[in-house]
Amino acid sequence: MTFNDIFKSSFLDRIDAVPPLDAILALALACALGLFIVLIYKKTSTNVMHSTSFEATLVALTLITTLVILAVSSNVLLSLGMVGALSIVRFRTPVKEPMDIVFLFWCIAVGIVLAAGLLFLAVVGCIVIGLVLLIFANTRTMDRPFMLVVRCSGETVDAAERAVEVLVASSTKQHVLKAKDRSAADEGTGALDLTYEVRLKDGETAFIDALCAIEGVGDASLVSYNGDYLG
Repeated sequence: MTFNDIFKSSFLDRIDAVPPLDAILALALACALGLFIVLIYKKTSTNVMHSTSFEATLVALTLITTLVILAVSSNVLLSLGMVGALSIVRFRTPVKEPMDIVFLFWCIAVGIVLAAGLLFLAVVGCIVIGLVLLIFANTRTMDRPFMLVVRCSGETVDAAERAVEVLVASSTKQHVLKAKDRSAADEGTGALDLTYEVRLKDGETAFIDALCAIEGVGDASLVSYNGDYLG
């Protein structure tokens, strides 16, 4: 077939370019694997509130990618048109979580592999990637960092600071002093705020009560965070 023959071919000649059974099977698997990706997203996401629109986007993106690649692989005209379209499209929607980008690329990759007819590779690849993400998420949860904020006040601020340091060191697996703020007052008096990054021993939080029992400690707060600093 010459270059001129390609451009002279009619749409009717291309109607059966993609076997209907292959297209249906690829789209059905795309939907199933898209739902599987959403399930992994829910299991590994650090957000308490999940975005239903993003979950729907993952399934739709898998289906759309499969559909587009099926069409492009069967028609040179469509492939040329797709290259031109993608060259002028600009996406401005910000992605809040870095892991969201991973899931988006995962959906695109699954759609491409399915449209290429590599169904077994798509299924096995999804299972392997899903297991890796689940293992990583569980490991991250077990070793989750916490922010410990202790406020000391009164005449025994310095003694309270030393007692807090000893108790935190003995009650946590790892601790790092991140901030120390003292209000304008005479040495040894006034208010003192201590901020630690700590990793707990087996999730034990009972030492908070012991901290509050130290003379000079006004209050103590333990807050979970994702380990990322802004600024």
